[in-house]
Amino acid sequence: MSPVTAYEAVGGLSPDALVEKHALLVKRIASHLAARLPETVEIDDLVQVGLMALLEAARNYSESRGAKFETFASIRVRGAMLDEVRNQNWAPRSYYRKRRELSKAIRAVENRVARPPEGREIAEELGVSIEEYNKLLADTSVGPLFSLEFQTEQSAANEPEARPEDSPRATLESEEFQASIAECITRLPEREATVLSLYYQEELHLKEIGEVLGVTESRVCQIHRQALARLRAQLTEWTN
Repeated sequence: MSPVTAYEAVGGLSPDALVEKHALLVKRIASHLAARLPETVEIDDLVQVGLMALLEAARNYSESRGAKFETFASIRVRGAMLDEVRNQNWAPRSYYRKRRELSKAIRAVENRVARPPEGREIAEELGVSIEEYNKLLADTSVGPLFSLEFQTEQSAANEPEARPEDSPRATLESEEFQASIAECITRLPEREATVLSLYYQEELHLKEIGEVLGVTESRVCQIHRQALARLRAQLTEWTN
């Protein structure tokens, strides 16, 4: 696509003008993502990477793709930020081991009781107290929603012949993956599905969600962690 076509597709604005117009979008995504990452991840670094991705999106966008520019750009910006965090490789192997153990326990109980399992049931399956279970949820909820976003053990960076369409970001953006997420969310308990929708789609902070639901921020945090654990367990075929 020629530069002229790109400008016409977004109201005649040049890529630089688009970046300036949507800079706040990058800052909002960086802030939202940073809240789920360790303090060692600098939000300014995320913003810098996001602005570069925004410029790339502005140069390549076309209305023929069937999505608004904001939607198109948001996917690219978020993906670029996740790639940057993945490359920093902050998570130890024990982090992913705990995630796998938790997912395995959730699936085992869910298959046995044929419904979304309660926290105490998952804790019993793991052989830990409910307090230890809640701590495990907290420990494994830090970071992106899916470990696939990092691929630390099989990093694409170590595979120079890997094709772009095989990258973690390409997989996460695939229609099949998005459809799987949507289907899994419909199987979540109603309150958990609501929290995920408000957090990831509406991009509300946990305190704001608490105000909407009439519960404390700490309670929202607990619901959010449990929902993430359920999703990871259901989407094992994509994330392992």
